Amino acid sequence: MASILFVCLGNICRSPTAEGVVRHRIEARGLSEQLEVDSAGTTGYHAGERADARMRAHASRRGYDLTSRARQVSASDFERFDLVVAMDGANHGDLADMAPGETAETKLIRYCDFVPGREGEDVPDPYYGGAEGFERVLDLIEAGADPLIDHVLKVTS
Repeated sequence: MASILFVCLGNICRSPTAEGVVRHRIEARGLSEQLEVDSAGTTGYHAGERADARMRAHASRRGYDLTSRARQVSASDFERFDLVVAMDGANHGDLADMAPGETAETKLIRYCDFVPGREGEDVPDPYYGGAEGFERVLDLIEAGADPLIDHVLKVTS
């Protein structure tokens, strides 16, 4: 089974949303036996908390259930997961610093590298903004979900 870990700063907005949306797409495509997803944060500020209530509400309106609990990424995640997906450049840099060895660093990618026309960009943190920020996160994550799934299936088969 191939595995993907989504990572943002606190694991309460962007990464649990990516986990929920991509899980939904995996299930819709009948790939649950082939792919697993999880999420974590580069910090442990919100460990044990559910996703931000605003993010859950926006995701729910689009049919996604964000059920994960926040946790901090660990060194063992680089061994456990085939792909570690950073939501932005700062998280990517932090993960590169944490990665144990060159092999782990090759597993790091940025989410927007799978969003057509948005390669190299960040999934912006909506935490301090309004409703439009949460909707923007959902738009980007939805746009990259299937290309990311296709990529993982290709590189792990």
